[in-house]
Amino acid sequence: MIEPESIRDSDEGAVERRLLGELKRGSREAAERLVDATYGKVYASLVRMTGNPDEAADLTQETYRKAWKSLGEFREAALVSTWLYRIAYNTFLNARRRPMRIVPLEPEVELMAVDSGPPPDVVAARSERDDRLRRAVLGLPEDLRFPVTAHYWSDVPVSELAEILNLTPQAVRKRLSRAHEALAVALNELEEPR
Repeated sequence: MIEPESIRDSDEGAVERRLLGELKRGSREAAERLVDATYGKVYASLVRMTGNPDEAADLTQETYRKAWKSLGEFREAALVSTWLYRIAYNTFLNARRRPMRIVPLEPEVELMAVDSGPPPDVVAARSERDDRLRRAVLGLPEDLRFPVTAHYWSDVPVSELAEILNLTPQAVRKRLSRAHEALAVALNELEEPR
């Protein structure tokens, strides 16, 4: 039986490893607790990558499906949340390569839909700003893009990135610094009228 404890404990890695061990032994409760502990970060990073909460929810489900399927392949050198982020990132890239399918709403459903969100001009300005940043980040070369999305969009610590990328923490910080410089240039180019 899994003892109740918060995933926010000081040793997140120990909690994840314990839950992972229980999950590998077939504990459904451990699977649910692991999803509860990691879902927010995975989903939030996918929302940032896609700019679309519905698509992010679908990709998050796909991420967990792939993770459970490849559970035996997980190298326990990294945190489970870091491993899940990598699967989410690859799932996002694969989704971008597939053609999009648009299914229209039924007319009666469309008429009944009520938008209780902010005014369209606020949403448009926010969306445009977020889209510019997203395009700039996704336009970075892979050696800069992955560290930026993992660190800033999914809170993967520099030390974890160093392990994943087989680099020193200082080398990861240098990549992040180069990415900041490249993003500043890209954002300026995206803002300038042509």
